[in-house]
Amino acid sequence: MKYRRLGNSGMLISEITYGNWLTHGSQVERDAAVACVHAALDAGITTFDTADVYANTAAESVLGAALSGQRRESLEIFTKVYYPTGPMGPNDAGLSRKHIMESIDASLRRLGTEYVDLYQAHRWDHETPLEETMLAFADIVRSGKALYIGVSEWTADQLKRGAALARELRIPFISNQPQYSALWRIIEADVVPTSEELGISQIVWSPVAQGVLTGKYLPGQAPPAGSRATDTKGGAEMIGRHMRDDVLQRVQGLRPIADELSLTMAQLAVAWVLQNRNVSAALIGASRPEQVLENTRASGVVIPQELLARIDEVLGDVVERDPAKTALESPAKRPAQA
Repeated sequence: MKYRRLGNSGMLISEITYGNWLTHGSQVERDAAVACVHAALDAGITTFDTADVYANTAAESVLGAALSGQRRESLEIFTKVYYPTGPMGPNDAGLSRKHIMESIDASLRRLGTEYVDLYQAHRWDHETPLEETMLAFADIVRSGKALYIGVSEWTADQLKRGAALARELRIPFISNQPQYSALWRIIEADVVPTSEELGISQIVWSPVAQGVLTGKYLPGQAPPAGSRATDTKGGAEMIGRHMRDDVLQRVQGLRPIADELSLTMAQLAVAWVLQNRNVSAALIGASRPEQVLENTRASGVVIPQELLARIDEVLGDVVERDPAKTALESPAKRPAQA
């Protein structure tokens, strides 16, 4: 396992980071979830990412139980705040001081730790003054409940505004967590250059494009039973943007490149995002320990420039690059009020 600095901080994180969105507390039984976490630890993963909203708080509890007994100082534990975790009351979501201060304490209880290494704003809150949000984060850092601050799916302009306040408040704002894959590159034009200027790096989610880049979905054929594309609880909706025959046909064209590098398609996809120097980690999820082991073998892989160019050529115009789509990731109204 290789390790990279997160933003301009001195903290190192494993470049393959284990995340439990859509798995712990929902799709995967507790014993299997614990086995996946232990497989990650055995493979050298030290960094674990979750959020209070995942499985309506259950994911944090499962992760906390799975990490129980480990040396806390040897781990980097990340969580997030924004989405509703209660009965959908008016203050059960967003980035108000009230919701943030109550949420951090609840997350720490579920995770079984006195602090998290990174506390992240899960989305931009259009209904709360940014000054209120950043001051709450500053108080959490100064109280020792979080060591660093990050965000998820913020635009370049939002990152600039957040970083300016973080400098004034003297708190370490070091990361952004966007979706990023060889098929979904909307951060490359604006978010990545801005982040490099600000000392912020990316922890990217869905590097395998919800499974499409594994090559298991074939053009003209029904999705395999039990796959993400058949998950009516939300997985099918998320993956739907890629489930077109023109995309699936192009993805199959990546197989010879993976073979040339002696990688699986999934490993190629994870290794691809790690070629971006502004990416500190690729988030992986798993329902079985062997999936964890497969993905961790992408760590340290160097893809030659000529093969990166071939990947671009193979995927062609099915790649999404529109930077305006980052702004669409944050709801105009808090989910509890939608």
